[in-house]
Amino acid sequence: MSDTVKKATRAAYGEALAEFGDKYGFYVMDADLSKSTMTATFAKKFPERFIQCGIAEANMISAAAGIATTGVPVFASSFAMFAAGRAFEQIRNSVAYPHLNVKIAASHAGITVGEDGATHQFCGDLALMRLLPGMTVINPADAVQTRSAVEASLNIDGPVYLRLGRYAVPGIYAPGAKFTPGKADVLADGNDAVIFATGIMVASALEARAMLALDGIDAAVVNIHTIKPLDTETIAHYAQKCKRAVTAEEHSVIGGLGSAVAETLCERCPVPLMRVGINDVFGMSGKASELVDIYGLNANTIADKVRLLTATAV
Repeated sequence: MSDTVKKATRAAYGEALAEFGDKYGFYVMDADLSKSTMTATFAKKFPERFIQCGIAEANMISAAAGIATTGVPVFASSFAMFAAGRAFEQIRNSVAYPHLNVKIAASHAGITVGEDGATHQFCGDLALMRLLPGMTVINPADAVQTRSAVEASLNIDGPVYLRLGRYAVPGIYAPGAKFTPGKADVLADGNDAVIFATGIMVASALEARAMLALDGIDAAVVNIHTIKPLDTETIAHYAQKCKRAVTAEEHSVIGGLGSAVAETLCERCPVPLMRVGINDVFGMSGKASELVDIYGLNANTIADKVRLLTATAV
């Protein structure tokens, strides 16, 4: 991992908007949460290109679509629960269907919203967004990758869903690290099992790999930062090589990375698979650092899944 201090991906998003505002002529819209989504940083620097829409996510997405029809890209930001959940119909019909350059930057995703509780902890947004035709779905692992993902989103023709978090995560990438949408990053090679991780769970996967090494288990770690389009070639290659696979995500095990990998393996390379994620339950209010342990979103759970798989002959 990088020696950089921990930083939330939402913070890196706000910094990236302000940085790239000079290079690209995009607009930014928010739904009365600019201090939380960090779009306030852009608003201060480029007030003429920032639109505060109020608590009206559906209207925000529709307005963003309207601006995008003029050829100007738009970042539309809110909490994932509201951006992907409340405004889903508008995203489907007004953004995805006409394939417009609206970049939906959804912060505070998953249970690490923490004290805001189950009503705000959306663990199904990846499932919703990946089913939309033409939608690119990106879930960066750290601050450096978030910066790269923001710029990459501007160079993608069509809608993008960018998943961001409130929780400060360790740095994994060095500044300037290459980022290619749709191409998974192999962070560590291995032969006994492969861990496919996304978002904040990438750091946990690397920690699990170190724990497993003490048991003599050689685990590969692959960062699936782009849920759609999915890098099925890398997934199939490592499944074939390692013969056992574990997925790790801060999302429901239904419909997210675990489902996407399972679909790929069933079609291309059937191997034993176990999934780490939210197991079909709602969240609860609490400190994010405690919730990740309560729901098993940690290195210990990932390592235990790998141990179970490697204890069985394949």
